[in-house]
Parts: sequence; C-alpha cells; structure tokens
Amino acid sequence: MNHPAHPLTPPLSAHGADQGPDQGGDSRIGALLLASGKLTAADAERVLRLQQEAGLRFGEAAVRLGLINEADIEHVLARQFAYPYLLRGQHDYSPLLVAAYEPFSAQVEQMRAVRSHLMLRWFGRGHKSLVVLGVGSGDGASLFAANLAVVFSQLGEATLLVDANLRKPRQHAVFDLAPGQGLSDLLAGRAGLDLLVARIPSLDALSVLRAGTLPPNPQELLSRLRLGALAAQLEERYAIVLYDTAAHAHGSDALAVAARAGGALLVTRKDKTRLADVCGLAERIVGCGAHVVGSVVVDF
Repeated sequence: MNHPAHPLTPPLSAHGADQGPDQGGDSRIGALLLASGKLTAADAERVLRLQQEAGLRFGEAAVRLGLINEADIEHVLARQFAYPYLLRGQHDYSPLLVAAYEPFSAQVEQMRAVRSHLMLRWFGRGHKSLVVLGVGSGDGASLFAANLAVVFSQLGEATLLVDANLRKPRQHAVFDLAPGQGLSDLLAGRAGLDLLVARIPSLDALSVLRAGTLPPNPQELLSRLRLGALAAQLEERYAIVLYDTAAHAHGSDALAVAARAGGALLVTRKDKTRLADVCGLAERIVGCGAHVVGSVVVDF
C-alpha cells in the first residue's frame, strides 16, 4: 500500500455538529473550548452576543470573531466523539507522527485501511501481537509502526508499542520519551514491567515500552525464553501489541520476535526495496513458525 508523501488538508467543516454551550453539559463545544483554554469567560460572552444577534452557531460565531479557527473546532469535536488527535505544537512528538497530527489526511486514511485489513485478517481472529518489520535499512518501518500504533489507539483499544529494536531504537525519540530502561532490561531481569511502560499524553489508549539499555548481544537477548513469557504477559494487559524491530538487513533479531508474536507485517520502501528480498524474508518468517500477515509500501 502506498502512502502519499503530501497529505491533503482536512476535508471536514465542523460547524454543523456544534450545539452551543447554552444547552449544558461539559461535552458541549463551548464548554470544551473554555476548559481547553482556547476561550476565556469574557470571550464566551462576546461569542454568545454575536451568536444571538446573527443567529449563528457557537463555533461559527467564535471563528467570525477571530477567537478560534477551524482546527480548534475539529479538535474539540474529536474529543466529543472520543477520537484523540493533536494540534501542531502540542507536545514535542515527531512531526512525522501524522496519525496524531494530521488524522484527516489521505496518508492517514490509507493507514486506517491497513488497520482494517489487520483487524479482519489478524487481530479479529484472536491474535493480539504483531511485528512490524522493515525488509531493508531505511525502509521507514519504525515510523510506520508508530503511526500504526496511534491509529489502533484511536479505536479506543488499549495499544502497546514495544520498541524491540535493540540496535538503533527510535520510538523514544518519536514520542519524546526520556532515555531509560525498557525491553532489554526486562529480558535481562534488571527491571519490572510496571515501572517501564510509558503512557502517551493526549493519546489515552496508547503506551510505549522503550528499547532500554543497548545490549552487546541483542539477538541472543531476544531469543531467550523470557521473551515468550513477557509477550504472554503483555497480551493479558493490552488488546493490541505492536513490536518495532531492527530491519532484517541488520540481523535476525526480528525473526526471534516474530516467532513469539506469531505474525509479521512487512514494510517496504517505494523504489528501493527489492522484491527478491521481500520473498526471501517472507520464507524465513514462515520457517520460524510465524505468519506473514501482509506487506505495505511506504513513502515517508
């Protein structure tokens, strides 16, 4: 599946769903704008006066006064419908986390199509874990895994993204997490799970387990029986567990993780990944007892 490099602007106008703050309830647009700090009480009075004078909805009046913009309304509407996403400038996550910052883009719509495919073919059949695996170095698998984790969490499913790339981990940087202990420390028996999983602010259903201390023996560490026990523990706690691993070009780490997770999604790069490499990796995954659930082509 190809993900366009230039997302479209959001096609929605949020005004039609606005009910105004005067109808009561914290879930109303006006109350949410006040609670989020987008409007002050004095602003709200100005909006209410214009709303009554011109017969506008609350959101339309606030926009006309220049107090908020379309993006602000879309954001509070998303909160009303339990669809969390972020405005640009919120948090210091990677700007390439488009599923969080540009949820109405064509690029993210394609990610939701991948999510639907995985729900039907994998997670909907009783599986809970999946490895997201780049065929070659620089195929964009880590960034794709991060965005995929966001779109799963937007379903309201408790989602965990495990950074199992013990060579060049990226997820702590994508989600602006301070370096610290993580998966490697769990596998080495140096730490406990409850202290290491990080909840992602403003994306309530999403958590991340960092890679942790970079070990000198990543492949051997990931091949230990302890990983199987940890995987089972994570599946008891989360509805969706996604593993980001080192690209297969860097070693066989991912095969060890795929054997525990049971399945893998292959990530390839447009105009870069060779078909022969994809086929060869698919054979190795099947050979280690896991399933190849599908493949995607990215163009980040």
